[in-house]
Order: sequence, then C-alpha cells, then structure tokens
Amino acid sequence: MDKSTKRSDAEWRAKLTPEQYRVLREGGTERAWSGELLDEKAAGDFCCAACGEPLFASDSKYDSGSGWPSFTAPAEAQAVIEHEDVSHGMRRVEVRCAKCDGHLGHVFPDGPGEEGLRYCVNSASLDFEPKE
Repeated sequence: MDKSTKRSDAEWRAKLTPEQYRVLREGGTERAWSGELLDEKAAGDFCCAACGEPLFASDSKYDSGSGWPSFTAPAEAQAVIEHEDVSHGMRRVEVRCAKCDGHLGHVFPDGPGEEGLRYCVNSASLDFEPKE
C-alpha cells in the first residue's frame, strides 16, 4: 500500500459512502445487476473510488453477463494486486488496488481477452472518469 493512502478506519469511513466502505475496506460484494457502472459504455477510465488511481480502461470492459462490470485486463499490470481468497468455501483470486489496498473484486480464468481473464469488479469500488 502506498504510504500516501494510509488512513485510519475513521478517515476511510468519512471519505467513502457506507456501501463503498463495505466493499473497499471490508471486502464486501454488491448485489449482482445493482452497480451503477455495470452498463457504462463511454470512453474513459475506471478509477479506484478510494484513492483515484486509474485501474481499468473502458476499452477493456465487456458484458460478461455476470452482473458486475467486467474487464479483460487492468490499465497497467501494477495497478492491481492479487491475493488468494478461500472465503465462502471457494478458492478464488481477489483483486485489490495496489495503491490503497482497497478490495475491487475477483479475477477468473474465463474471459475473452488475450490472457483469458475476467476481472469481475464491484461498481462501488470504482469511479468513472470519461475522456473528453
């Protein structure tokens, strides 16, 4: 985690909405089909809602049918970090923001891109910055 984004629990709670806090700081998941950015199709960048770091470009976003925004790759490989997640009786790979360690979602090996990956990300963990 970048030292510039190290905050206390109280500071994160003050900065984020309750849903953003639940997802980004507690590793929660929003309900499928409920995220504001699920159908976003404009050109731009999907950035971390906690720290503003660019994470995914709009040209890597696609409709996976999963109910969450899905991407074939991060904007930069070093923008996200991956951790093994064995919660809920499953083995998955969790994806977190490399700058602030915020929980984004999970990555699965069933995507259409060159690497065959699907980054399944919570809308609550993202802000969208359209290109001008």
